[in-house]
This record gives sequence, C-alpha cells and structure tokens, in this order.
Amino acid sequence: MRRRHFAAFAPICPSCAAHGRGEPPLAVASVTEERDGDVIGGILVCTLPACRHEFPIIDGIPVIVPDLAAFLAEHASELLLRDDLDPNVESLLGDALGQGSWFDVARQTQSTYAWDGWADCDPLEVTTADTPAPGAVRRCLARLLDMAQAASATRVLDIGCAAGRSSRDLAARHPDALVLGLDVNISLLRLARAALSGIVSYPRRRIGLVYDRRTFATANGCAGRVDFWACDALALPLTAGCADLAVALNVLDCVAQPARLLAQLAASVQPGGHVLLATPYDWSTRATPTETWIGGHSQRADHAGAAEPFLRTLLTPGAHPQSVTGIRILDETESWPWQTRLHDRASVAYRCHLVALERTFPQPRTPG
Repeated sequence: MRRRHFAAFAPICPSCAAHGRGEPPLAVASVTEERDGDVIGGILVCTLPACRHEFPIIDGIPVIVPDLAAFLAEHASELLLRDDLDPNVESLLGDALGQGSWFDVARQTQSTYAWDGWADCDPLEVTTADTPAPGAVRRCLARLLDMAQAASATRVLDIGCAAGRSSRDLAARHPDALVLGLDVNISLLRLARAALSGIVSYPRRRIGLVYDRRTFATANGCAGRVDFWACDALALPLTAGCADLAVALNVLDCVAQPARLLAQLAASVQPGGHVLLATPYDWSTRATPTETWIGGHSQRADHAGAAEPFLRTLLTPGAHPQSVTGIRILDETESWPWQTRLHDRASVAYRCHLVALERTFPQPRTPG
C-alpha cells in the first residue's frame, strides 16, 4: 500500500459506512514491513472509538471490506497460491485437487486475466490468424478514453482492475495521475503488483488441467503512481468525489446489485469528472440475482428484456425508481469486441456495450 495513495484517496471505514455510523477515516495502526513508502505488511484501523475495526495489509495489498470475516471465508484460498512452486509439483497439485477445485478455478482465473493483460510482453507468446490476440482490455479502455475526451486526471479509480494492465494504461494516459486499482481477487492483485514492479509470472492454461508457468519481464515506468487495494465494488471505502475518473470494465454483470454499482461509480467522481463503463450483460446467477439484472429478463416490460435501453433509463434522472442522478451520457458504442481466452482450443467472444458518462450536479443518490 503506497502511502501517497493512502493520503490522496483517504479511505474510510466501510463497516461504519455500511451501518450508518458515518465515514470515519482509517489510520495506519502498525507496520511490519515497508519499502520506500510502500507498506508491505501492517494493519489499518477505523478511527471511530466505537468501531475500531481492523483491516490487514497483506503482501502490500490492504483488504478494506465491510465484513472481513466473510470476505476471508470466501477468498482465503487466494492467499495460499504461490508462483514459486516447481512446475511438476504445481502440476501434481492440480491433478490431485481436480477440475472445479479452488486451485483449478484460481489458476484458470489467473490464466485468463494475466494472458489478456500481459501476454503481449511474453516473448514465448505466438498469435496467429486462428487464435485470439491478447489485449482486449486495453483496446476497450482506449476506445472509452477516446469517447470521453476527458482532460488529464489527477486521481483515477480502476474498479475491477483484475491483473492490473488497465491500471498501468490509465497511468500512462494520465501522466500526472495517481491510479488506484480495486478488485476482490487477491491473487490477481498480487500478480498486478508484481507486473508493475517488472515481472509477470502466471499459469497459462494449455488444455484441461495442463498449465505452463510463464515468467517474463515488463516495463515498470508507472509503478510509483499505481496502487492496488482489495475492496468490494458495492462498498467502496472512499468518500464522494474522491476521483476525477472512474473506470469499470466488465464489472456491471459481476455484482449483486448493478444499479447500486452505477450509483457508486457516479458518486466516486467529482462534478465534471467521468465514468467509463463496459459490459457484455453476461449475467451469472451465482453473482447477480435475476431480479437485479439490467435486461435479459422481463420481456413484458417497456424495454422488452433488452439491456441497452434499460441501462439508459437507469442513467436518466427520474426515469426509474433506481435511476442515478447527477450523471449524463456523453457517448455510446453498443457493440465492441472483447475476446477471452480459456485454453489453446477455446475462447469466448463478447460484444460489449461501452458508455462514457460525465458527472454533473447534484450528488448522485446511492440506492439502498
């Protein structure tokens, strides 16, 4: 956790915010390891005497969530992942634990996101006319930044940053900005930190349970201006208007309350700031209950089950009970290609809806 990011974004206690106790700031309670202003291990604490909730800093990543016990119960396995195992031992563990195990899911997730984010830096990666090309996240982000035509930002949020390549690109695009990448996947955040320091190491899935460990160097010119925190997109530990630009690429269909996420994004930027949104509306009932989907059901409604007009309604003040105030649409691209690699013989092609938004006044309302 970089101290300059901690000072600039001034995190608040998400537990207090969730329970209506205001927005007390967090303080650094203890530090066990620090390198050049980067806290590797330590504890953050809520400054409200009646709360005093603690939040760990693990491998340089502060975990700032409303219910730490529940979060760790779901994500503790990510803390056990290592990138220094002998390849044969890693393979044996994968075979022994089997398909669908936490180990298998974690490796597949790392493979997919690390490949798209960083494989263009891998000298062993070969792309042909018959295979997908890495960099879907970069191409999508570049398109959205061009759509917004925003002035240079000084504080940027990358919500759902995954393996961190979009965060680095945002820092490169805004040379005076501090960029904060937020995600709930600790193993991806570890990978993102390492990549920004100059080394990527990830399990690249070849087929089935067969993975090849890929390790290669990356440029690290923006490392000092990028930081990564483990946070819930629906409970951001941040005050309103803390950023000039907020980006959420393929996150909307991965949260329990999409309408709440829209309001959180709008509230996170100051007036005149921008929100960049991309989604393929690929809803999963494991992440998002059907009744909260934006489109994809309710063919009897005015939008006839279509996602795009319903999203526009939610972004039009007063058009729907859950409409977000204080935001307006600048530009849209209804169909933008995004391809995700699964293994050597499989990939998934999406068509994303891209929306560039501008924050207006008054302050956006967050649905309960």
